[in-house]
Amino acid sequence: MWDSSNLSLSAHEQKELAKRITSFLSQYTYLSESYIIEFFTEDLWHKLPVSWQSVLQHLSYYQIAELLLDAGHGHRRSFRRSQTRPDAQAKPEEFQENQNQSSLLAHAFRKHVKPKKQHEIRKLGTLVKKLCEQTECNRVVDVGSGQGHLTRFLSFGLGLSVTAIEADPALVAMATKFDGQLLCALDKERRKKKKFATEPSSSQACPRHVAGWVDPKASWEVFMQQLGIDPADAEDSFAPCKKRLWSPEHTADAAVLEGDVQRDMVLTSLHACGDLSPTLLRHFVKCPHIRAITSVSCCYMKLTTKEQPAPPGVLRPPNTSKLDPEPRVRDFGYPMSMHVRGLPGHQLSYKAREGACHAMEDYVVRLREESALLRTHCYRAALEVVITNSRPDLRRAGIQTLKKAHLLTFNEYAHLGLARVGLPPSLLLDKGRLDAMLAQQGRVVVFFSLALLLAPVVETLVLLDRIIYLQENGLHSQLVPLFDPNFSPRNFVLVAQKTPE
Repeated sequence: MWDSSNLSLSAHEQKELAKRITSFLSQYTYLSESYIIEFFTEDLWHKLPVSWQSVLQHLSYYQIAELLLDAGHGHRRSFRRSQTRPDAQAKPEEFQENQNQSSLLAHAFRKHVKPKKQHEIRKLGTLVKKLCEQTECNRVVDVGSGQGHLTRFLSFGLGLSVTAIEADPALVAMATKFDGQLLCALDKERRKKKKFATEPSSSQACPRHVAGWVDPKASWEVFMQQLGIDPADAEDSFAPCKKRLWSPEHTADAAVLEGDVQRDMVLTSLHACGDLSPTLLRHFVKCPHIRAITSVSCCYMKLTTKEQPAPPGVLRPPNTSKLDPEPRVRDFGYPMSMHVRGLPGHQLSYKAREGACHAMEDYVVRLREESALLRTHCYRAALEVVITNSRPDLRRAGIQTLKKAHLLTFNEYAHLGLARVGLPPSLLLDKGRLDAMLAQQGRVVVFFSLALLLAPVVETLVLLDRIIYLQENGLHSQLVPLFDPNFSPRNFVLVAQKTPE
């Protein structure tokens, strides 16, 4: 169906890979569960094997990139993220003419959209369109639609009937506003050119926006009700398909079947946060009206687990008692599959899952260029010593990103950081102790690189768990490295479809 990174693995091999990964990761928890800001306070360097220390501390930044992180050497325990080396151009070819505008996306869909998102909506939108053609399904539901950039491309650009659901009402209002602006731009262009050649038609129906939070505890029937569909009225989605009335422009009228209105749909989500991706996969498995799904995930640290059912940073859901008076038993975001759940050492800590969100490609470029950005981890680790010496209760305090921190002296950096946690700048260490820590910047970079080396392995286990979950429910799926990882770090899309009986 698609070019993917796991086509060569059978179902049995996927399960064996998950088993090997859990065994492998269990040997290196001192890396995956360590916080780099605690490099000095927890003496992380000496957690490494002594034989490693003697070799690694003498590596140059370029050698760290080449010997540890270069994807060209292959990552046998993780899915291949791309065919290119991590020192490839920072942006795909579509941005060579203009660093901020994709040459492959119509201008009407680039307004308000950053280059990274332009790349993503074009690639994912094209894939969703192909999936719709394969399933003979013209209705798409875009979950977690945000400001509606993907929604508009699917609807106005590709002629699909789209319902977008987003939890934040402010983003829904913004999406509706942008829809109107796009229509005005298209109408103006049509009057100017009198007719379109490759531009979309503004005569078709606008996407429908729904403000609603997708509750992980709610059933698929409740999800359908949120979309304005009564599950009780829907006919069997896998009955033989009737002839479809396609218009030449593939407008919203294409969603109409002879004698019936199509209720089947393709589910899509671009960088669904935390439990949203597992929730949509469960709806896909259980709901007979969802014919296919494309799932692009992010924020693995916000996944719920048995050990951590309420991860930090996950917002409390709104009151959904009216929608779902009898919520089903809670399913955690990880693991989803019975197979992975039964593997010794399958547990992934918050820190391990957070680490899986880091991009190796960008860091490799920094190493090869010996970028000043490399000093920021050492700065933060030294600042942690300053903070915890005075206030142990402020361990791992959230300093957040300090603008252009790499261009500051440590004292300048510390003054800003201490202010963030309400501490005076007079807390600085004596110069000798501070200089001794800052001199270990190379060790900090090595340790962070080793932890970063595990990031794609942890991500692979999370994604394998989802593939195996679908397997256990009789559904085949494929993992496609759809986006350029140098440009869009969370670049995998999980693709699956149901075959009509």
